[in-house]
Amino acid sequence: MTATMLSHAGRVIRPLVTLAGLAAVWWGLARWGHIPPYMLPGPDAVVHALWTQRGQLGPAALTTLEETLLGLLLGIGAGSALAIGMALWAPLRRWVMPMVLLSQAVPVFALAPLLVLWFGFGMASKVVMAVLVIFFPVTSTLGDGLRQTEPGWMDLARTMGATRLRVLLHIRLPAALPSFASGVRMATAIAPIGAVVGEWV
Repeated sequence: MTATMLSHAGRVIRPLVTLAGLAAVWWGLARWGHIPPYMLPGPDAVVHALWTQRGQLGPAALTTLEETLLGLLLGIGAGSALAIGMALWAPLRRWVMPMVLLSQAVPVFALAPLLVLWFGFGMASKVVMAVLVIFFPVTSTLGDGLRQTEPGWMDLARTMGATRLRVLLHIRLPAALPSFASGVRMATAIAPIGAVVGEWV
């Protein structure tokens, strides 16, 4: 096998080995950990429940997926708009950023009951919860990327008479894409948490 094939095989095998190890630890704790089954059912019990209740879990999973995707799209859009606004207008950042940081100090479990009271038991409260969970990572990472644009590029653009909009579209946003991608990855990972917390409440 070539080095490239071995590298690809390793990328596939390593996660499988990790998952198998975690499943073995889970099974061992459920079997010999003296933990009640209702608190920590074994992997076999979970697989059995997934199969026997697939008729109920399928539609529920699709609903949760829809809530997660809506929350992800709205959160990325709102976070990106706020980050761009703060990058273009410094006073907005000074006024809004402390409130954004303060919103992250409040646990989502404390906000969930209020959102249910405000938006009802339908999909809206779950989507809003997902938006709140992912809003900060997107705003923070994209804002940092926009502020850390290479100063030499900015000076060159000003020397050539570029407008603020052109500087934003052609220099600052492309330079901030790696940071934005990191924020989107984090948002994608935690968006289901917001939706599930909203459903649980």
